[in-house]
Amino acid sequence: MAATAAMAQEVAAPQAQSGPQAAPAEQVTDLDSVVVKGFRQSLQYSTEAKRDSTGFTDSIFAEDIGKFPDTNIAESLARVPGIQLNRDVNGEGLNIAIRGLPNSFTKTTINGASVATASIGLDATNQNREVDLNLFPTEFFNQVTVYKSPTASLVEGGASGVVDMRNSRPFDISGNHITYSLQADHNTNSGGVSPRGSVIGNWTNEEGTFGALVGLTSTRGKIGVEGYETIGWTNPNLTNAQCGNGGAAGGFPALGQPCNVTGGNGWRIPDVVPNNPSTIAAGLTPGTPIDAAWLQANNPGLTPAQIGEALIPRLGRPVHMSGDRDRDGFLGSFEWRPNDSMHFWLDSMYTKARRTNSRVDMNLVGRNGGMIPLDMQLDANNVVTSATFTNAQFFLEHREYIEDVQYWQVSPGGRFWFGDEQNIRLDVQANTSRSWMFRESPTILVNSPFTTLEYTNGGAIPSWNTGLDLNDPNLGWTWVGGRLNVQNEKRVTETSGVRADLQFGEDNKNVKVGVAWDQNERRIQGFDNSGAWEDLACRGLNADGSVPVPRPACAGGPLAAVTNAELAGYLRPGPHGFIVADASRFKNDTNYAFFRDNAPESGGPNTGGATGGFDEDTFAAYVEVNGESEIWNRNLRFNFGVRYAQTDQIVSGPVTIGGVRQWQSLDGDYSEWLPSFSAAWDVADDVVVRMSGSRTMTRPNPSSMLPATTFTDQSAQVANQGNPDLTPYISNNFDLGGEWYTGDEGFVGLTLFNKRIEGYTFQGVTTRPFTDLGIPFDDLNDTQQLAINNRGGPNVATVNVNQQVNANAELEIRGWEAIWVQPLGFVFEGLGFMANYTDIDIKTLGADAKALAGNVYGVSPSMWNATTYWENDIASVRLSYTWAEGATGTGPNQQGIPFAQIYGEDRGQLDLSSSYTLDWVAGKPQLTFNILNITGEERRSYFAFPNAVNDYYDPGTTYSIGIRGTF
Repeated sequence: MAATAAMAQEVAAPQAQSGPQAAPAEQVTDLDSVVVKGFRQSLQYSTEAKRDSTGFTDSIFAEDIGKFPDTNIAESLARVPGIQLNRDVNGEGLNIAIRGLPNSFTKTTINGASVATASIGLDATNQNREVDLNLFPTEFFNQVTVYKSPTASLVEGGASGVVDMRNSRPFDISGNHITYSLQADHNTNSGGVSPRGSVIGNWTNEEGTFGALVGLTSTRGKIGVEGYETIGWTNPNLTNAQCGNGGAAGGFPALGQPCNVTGGNGWRIPDVVPNNPSTIAAGLTPGTPIDAAWLQANNPGLTPAQIGEALIPRLGRPVHMSGDRDRDGFLGSFEWRPNDSMHFWLDSMYTKARRTNSRVDMNLVGRNGGMIPLDMQLDANNVVTSATFTNAQFFLEHREYIEDVQYWQVSPGGRFWFGDEQNIRLDVQANTSRSWMFRESPTILVNSPFTTLEYTNGGAIPSWNTGLDLNDPNLGWTWVGGRLNVQNEKRVTETSGVRADLQFGEDNKNVKVGVAWDQNERRIQGFDNSGAWEDLACRGLNADGSVPVPRPACAGGPLAAVTNAELAGYLRPGPHGFIVADASRFKNDTNYAFFRDNAPESGGPNTGGATGGFDEDTFAAYVEVNGESEIWNRNLRFNFGVRYAQTDQIVSGPVTIGGVRQWQSLDGDYSEWLPSFSAAWDVADDVVVRMSGSRTMTRPNPSSMLPATTFTDQSAQVANQGNPDLTPYISNNFDLGGEWYTGDEGFVGLTLFNKRIEGYTFQGVTTRPFTDLGIPFDDLNDTQQLAINNRGGPNVATVNVNQQVNANAELEIRGWEAIWVQPLGFVFEGLGFMANYTDIDIKTLGADAKALAGNVYGVSPSMWNATTYWENDIASVRLSYTWAEGATGTGPNQQGIPFAQIYGEDRGQLDLSSSYTLDWVAGKPQLTFNILNITGEERRSYFAFPNAVNDYYDPGTTYSIGIRGTF
């Protein structure tokens, strides 16, 4: 028992070494009562840390070095009240959001130092200040703390909270140890076996003055995702003749008139029946005008106005992803304690990931397509439930992602005690980190012949039946209407900082002052050489390598490196019911590597971000008071202080001025005073009541500030434009709560929280002529140019421009969270459960309240999770369920339809974790067996209406077996 208590103290104590935001070791309650190991032990540490904190914090501890409770840090944090886990499309936990604000409002640190990662996940959602936690091996960390209420000494930048990850250090558990783990994973979609392993060596000298800890991890993972995507929904752009409104036959109804009530208009029904085998087979006469009478005759029961609002997927497509997810990591931590007055440490970490993804999908063309509807049926929301579509066409989109990510961080620090009683303490720490990513994503897109198909939409996703064998390479696939893409993305993030903190007094009664300097840089660059690759591969070059004049279409003519006649040789049957490309052979025969390596910079990558960067320098200073008193003979702990932060910012990006593309830099600066106060009152022996008031901030989204303009789709219908004048988000916070500690790891807690955020942004949407955007028409790719010309040309076509602006309003977030951790030893020894629930209500106040309403995207209004656990000295079983209510994912005006937003559906996930210790074997190795997503739950979102799916991903179920031990 004494050894266990000592270990607990060592786990908690080094947290104070990492910086001023850590809880002092002396405040940690004596854990002599801890007699358990495993998951219960980590819960015990968490309970004690929460009880002894002054503000509102939650911590997750490892029971031992290399034994974090979960294989993903984000998954562990999902058990914390008020935490919403954001998963990638393969089901992996990626990052977190805290108490009703998006994940970009969460500040992430390692040992108190700021973290920025360049990775973006499969879903490419990291366009702001998010940190992808799956880049960090869990084996390297023994504690993660979520600070929901700040202190003045806590680094600013997290309006919703701060997550601090603390890596293992040599003196966490003194002595010489080697901890190892081996694990094999199997996913029902990806198949095969994905191995992972780690080894961590720990050494301290007999004098207790020097220690070294070195760890290595390696993962060879696989992904397998089955899904369906639509990229939004759209409706027809009927002509006046097709509407029957009496207007000029070749014109189009104005917005708001019958047949064009809502906009959208991405689907173009032909003016006359085309002459191709599909229309003839459907019994139609080529050349017949398609007017209002014709549409009504061939779609009985529908008016032209209803047909004009009929919603179909823009690109309905089954999608399949497969590839590798490899990661290697290194941790080096060193501590030196030359005497009782000095303590030095050096932490270093390096991780690198190699990720590939062969993504293939078969698209039913809706956007800019020419499908002719027959016998179409609509529901009350004008969603097409069934139809026969002729003149329909599919295209294969075979896209490969090859991505390399690296991250390293170095953090030296020291602590010094002064004075006769050593009650003056100086902490100094420096840090520097760098992360970079390079992703290439070559795309091969070829079109099918025209066909007639039966379309139905009566379930989770639409489906079709067609007479074409889409898995036949010799079907007649063509370059006509196809394309090639050479698109690269490069990201670099860098952070560095220095901080010094001076404490006068004991750890529970003191005055602290400190200063800090931090720098944060990020640069995103897109590169595109698609046109040049197309010129060689599907357009054709002259014998001397020049481009013919006029430039031919991407149609596989006689000069093309891969002609239409040769195209079938580069296609092969696929495992999903439709063809795939022989990408390796195609890239080799068309010199892809040359075009990739010589791709010029573009306006943005194909992930939706914009080329550009920012550089922020921040100076901060604070004063903080920690103290204790008594009220009615009951102990009161308190903390108050103020932090001042001054930020100088440079935002830069490419702009085109006078036909010349150049980088433009814009300067700005701002400063904020951030006061905070927290108090914890032990109103009874086992009851603590807490209160906190604070002011926090998050800096604006740099992607929303760049001066460039980018299009978000190949139709050049929607554009994003930056706003460099955005100001920070400021949140005024108040928290009230308390806990009743029931013994061992058990407690019951309730917290009420309120946030009022000033300066929150919303998406202003305006419809502007293309010529007002300041973008030369020639800068668009061929597909976008064709789309603009189809809408009347650059002088006529309009674009929906999205731009973030600070609202003249407040966003108010009110909520409550409850938690219950309860050992049930009185029922069965080693049995227990933990559960928590969070409810959030969001409203807007002020002049722009209406525009701001519903502008917090991706935040679940309610969420809960529950875990039942049982363990004894040799075995353990843990069953966990996490559930989140569906959230609004985007603002309105999706695909030009004003009422259309994307909504996520409710989702829950059931996981199992178990272990068995071979206590008769030297080192007592532990066998583990885990199952993630036992019931195979999918992730689904929809476009405006539940039966209009937006995307649907099935990550499968993952089974893991492993062994870990220490000797």
